[in-house]
Amino acid sequence: MLTLTENASTIVKTLTEQTVDSPQGGLRISSTEENSQAFAVTVVPAPEADDQIVIGGDARVFIEENASPALSDKVLDAQLDVFLDPHDPDV
Repeated sequence: MLTLTENASTIVKTLTEQTVDSPQGGLRISSTEENSQAFAVTVVPAPEADDQIVIGGDARVFIEENASPALSDKVLDAQLDVFLDPHDPDV
């Protein structure tokens, strides 16, 4: 089963809280083909009926059934990069 690092849990929870107004919300990872290494990631208000639900801390990640086999032994990590606009006078 996919596991989340502490950083990933924090970022997923923050993204979810800022994007959807639902306590069942989370990050959904999907794939168009089984065992594909190409994934789509979206923030959604609730999981789909067949999604695997992974909970890490207060974060929820929903894995679509086609993506599940490829992610079953993986660890999700994340980091926040800050983009500074060189044209912004306040930077």
